[in-house]
Amino acid sequence: MSTDNPSSTGPLDPDVLDALRALDTPTVCNALEVVAPHRRAYGYTTSPLVCPDPDTVMVGYARTATIRANAPSGRSGNDDLAVRVGYYRHMAEGPQPTVTVIEDVDASPGYGAWWGEVNSSIHAGLGSLGVITNGSIRDLSEWAPGFGALAGSIGPSHAWVHVVDYAVPVRVHGMSVHPGDLIHADRHGAVVVPVDVAADIPAAAGKIAAAEHVLIDAARSDGFSIDQLTALLDPKGDH
Repeated sequence: MSTDNPSSTGPLDPDVLDALRALDTPTVCNALEVVAPHRRAYGYTTSPLVCPDPDTVMVGYARTATIRANAPSGRSGNDDLAVRVGYYRHMAEGPQPTVTVIEDVDASPGYGAWWGEVNSSIHAGLGSLGVITNGSIRDLSEWAPGFGALAGSIGPSHAWVHVVDYAVPVRVHGMSVHPGDLIHADRHGAVVVPVDVAADIPAAAGKIAAAEHVLIDAARSDGFSIDQLTALLDPKGDH
């Protein structure tokens, strides 16, 4: 197990988390292009994920693990128990709130689901807001109330699912995550937010939204034309 955490410098003021929670994930990605331009093309999920609840919004600190399900772990019963207890201890660590990020390392991710009625309830009880995984989820009608999910698939069985390792760097649908990273996620996907610019994101998002609405309001008005659009895009008339 690793505790390397290069992107986290400690818990943020709760007001910053609340302000981020008021934004959707595409807006956060837009704002990151302003406050951290080098992050424009990485740090977010790049493949579609299943989101059972479209109202899902998760802003919290990553707790990570790898799993597999297509064969037994090969460990003794005592060793399996020790890994599982260690995993849950990692999930319970502060700061909170947390977001659980799980990489399914099977050749066919989703072969067996780690996530269902039991684990959604346990993780919610330990302070997790939800899960982001390339693996599968199940038991959707018995899912813990309010526990978010972005998953690679939905499936019926847990097969031989077991934790391989925890508190380690993971990669889920193109997004690399270290334990403790700040995560913003909703039905669109997820992004790692550098904590040193997190407090700057809401203001940047507000400026971007104001600029966008000039175009949107014009486009939705009567008489909108290509000449009007050109003038808005190039107010100095350099065209």
